[in-house]
Amino acid sequence: MKKVPNRTFLTEDELPKQYYNIAADMPNKIRPYLHPATFEPVGPADLAPLFPMALIEQEMATDRYIDIPKEVQEVYATMRPSPLVRAYRLEKALGTPAKIYYKYEGTNPSGSHKLNTAVPQAFYNKAEGIKRIATETGAGQWGTALSIACSMYDMECAVYMVRVSYDQKPYRKTLIETYGASILPSPSNQTNVGRAILEKDPNSLGSLGIAISEAVEDAATHDDTHYALGSVLNHVIIHQSIIGLEAKKQFDKVDDYPDIVIGCNGGGSNFSGLAFPFVHDKIVDGVDTEFIAVEPAACPKLTKGLFAYDFGDTAGMAPVTPMYSLGHDFVPAGIHAGGLRYHGDSALLSQLFDDGIVGAQAVHQTEVFKAAVQFAKTESILPAPESAHAILVAMQKALECKESGEEKTIFFNLSGHGHFDLSAYEAYLGGNMQDFEYTDEMLKAGLATMPNIPFQ
Repeated sequence: MKKVPNRTFLTEDELPKQYYNIAADMPNKIRPYLHPATFEPVGPADLAPLFPMALIEQEMATDRYIDIPKEVQEVYATMRPSPLVRAYRLEKALGTPAKIYYKYEGTNPSGSHKLNTAVPQAFYNKAEGIKRIATETGAGQWGTALSIACSMYDMECAVYMVRVSYDQKPYRKTLIETYGASILPSPSNQTNVGRAILEKDPNSLGSLGIAISEAVEDAATHDDTHYALGSVLNHVIIHQSIIGLEAKKQFDKVDDYPDIVIGCNGGGSNFSGLAFPFVHDKIVDGVDTEFIAVEPAACPKLTKGLFAYDFGDTAGMAPVTPMYSLGHDFVPAGIHAGGLRYHGDSALLSQLFDDGIVGAQAVHQTEVFKAAVQFAKTESILPAPESAHAILVAMQKALECKESGEEKTIFFNLSGHGHFDLSAYEAYLGGNMQDFEYTDEMLKAGLATMPNIPFQ
């Protein structure tokens, strides 16, 4: 039998020319976003102060495929495709009959999958005449990607980075500033939201919900500024579908197809970008593939949260969204996977999880880093802590195949490298990392903050 190559690529002509929008195929459509003040369904005019009209149209689109602008295709061609990698050495180390593949998104200038949506978001904003974009970032991957994209289009960029990650990853600040963006730890003294939170808790670790509130306030108080989000929203997940679309073509080249698809889950773009083009096959063609969104046990919105309407940010300035949530006031423990510390989840992913089409699993960070170290030793790539959540579950599934003798094909998203996460690895290797448990008391307190909106 011919051996599958270690890495499989595509030619430039084979790169996707359209994004995939799973909203076209979902058996149950998502409920509408609501205005944070009136709780009435939002329309394009409500979102226009924050986003360019092209993105608003994508947010509300039900078309199955959406054209990628030629200008964006040209940028993609400089950094894509990302390779589909067969993890032969990891398979051997585990002694599994399973075939393990991963899509490595850490090869582009930002080092993660986030540039896939940063480029089109910057492009559409520039086309509408916007000069400045404000955003949040958890671990820094999104802030890095948007700073790069804004530099491509000669736009200013303001980044509010969650305080705990800002302190853990100081060189993210340097990288973001190198591309001309400004960066502040959140909560900051630059916004009303930040000042109010610091007054209550001067030592606040911050959260993505808080950082989103600050970035939205920034955009709302500057006429030349729009807001950009790196996950959660429909248009972001549409852009990230390029990962799964490429992967399907690459699997065709090696004459294989995944039995299990795995991605880490913060706001949803990482898992969804990889999985949704394959979820299409499950919904439309009945393909029997298992999908697992992996989240931290310290922030388990799918596995422990409530599917209801909740604010997308802490201050209640962003639209009210139908999602699995732990409560918009929830500030997760300071785990090292900062990109997964979000209280809620994508409306698209939440609906698919509620419908039983995709599954979820929560894991602790010490076992995540144990898996990350083994992966680094076998595959010679140091994974981001977020990506290592997917690695852990992929390894668990491979070991299950070892016990059962099943030769399944396991596929996960290695969404970025961990070169800026060495302090996290230092804590793990030094025995100074601890696990955090999300308790029923925390859930009760978090859910009490959610708006009382009928959910039918």
